[in-house]
Amino acid sequence: MKLEDNTTLNKLILLYVFEEMDVPVTQSTLTVMCTSLNTWLPYMDCIVTVNLLKESGFIIETANHKESYYTITSDGRNCLNNFYTRIPSTLRNEMAEYIKENRMSFRRKQEYHHKYHKNPDGTYTVELKIDDPVQTTLDLKLTVSSRNVAKQISNNWEKKASQIYLHIHEDLID
Repeated sequence: MKLEDNTTLNKLILLYVFEEMDVPVTQSTLTVMCTSLNTWLPYMDCIVTVNLLKESGFIIETANHKESYYTITSDGRNCLNNFYTRIPSTLRNEMAEYIKENRMSFRRKQEYHHKYHKNPDGTYTVELKIDDPVQTTLDLKLTVSSRNVAKQISNNWEKKASQIYLHIHEDLID
């Protein structure tokens, strides 16, 4: 395959990932998904291709206070719709299945943040956040008595953040 064809295929692969994810994606999520956990693209090709897609207007970058998120544009969707058959069907099927099974896990890793630290008085502060591409949706700080409790809360946050947010939201609105 010629270099130009490889670049085109790389662009289509990433556009397909953006389309299948159907949520804004960070570059780190994209590179982990496409290069480390799967062999859809070499790492450097992934980085270069993201920039090429951005320059051509096929994806847009939105930055919040910590990270940049990328989203497919209507031009990117049109390009993908016209040329997706250039992605081998076995690869498309593999990608679609993988993304379907792991979409929420990637989303939680991108959006649900947690950390804890020890306070001078011996207690621990646990900081829990839900960040979307534009803003922080929830920012919660808890003071707890021990490191074990802080660690347990942090470990449970990724699994329970959406339920906790919904519960707080509903209780405050009622």
